Amino acid sequence: MARTLLPLPGLLGLVTLLMPLAGAQTAQPPISRATVLSIGDGDTIRVKQAGRVITVRLACIDAPEMDQSPYGPQARRYLQMRLPIGTPVALAVKATDRYGRTVAEVIGAINLGLALVEDGQAFAYRKYLGQCDTKEYLDAEYRASRHRHGVWQVPGGITRPWVFRRKGSF
Repeated sequence: MARTLLPLPGLLGLVTLLMPLAGAQTAQPPISRATVLSIGDGDTIRVKQAGRVITVRLACIDAPEMDQSPYGPQARRYLQMRLPIGTPVALAVKATDRYGRTVAEVIGAINLGLALVEDGQAFAYRKYLGQCDTKEYLDAEYRASRHRHGVWQVPGGITRPWVFRRKGSF
């Protein structure tokens, strides 16, 4: 019985092609299920997951602070409308932040962080975009700015939340 062997360069090429696929599979964020308990602000929620209550910071976005009126309270109301109490969600966990919050993309019927950006209720948080689909978030922000939705009603957009916090404006 004759066996066909790949020539060494072909074998190395095959291994080289498959290596990124193996890495991509292991790089997928863990997905977990949870139920919405409350909305803190435009980018923070509390959920019940496996019998535990956890605070989740929406990944890759930054919503206006509550003191950035009317935009902070507006972002919170938007999230309350899109994620009523008791809504089941999937969490694509990215990290734990310095406050002990789980940082995750929150997916209900849609990706909530992406929807917030698309509708001008939050900014793509460039400092942390490497955890998500950067192009998708930047494209959503561009569309929101172009259509002057939410935070983009002000030419150039309102003061970015990360700048607002740094200035201690609240």
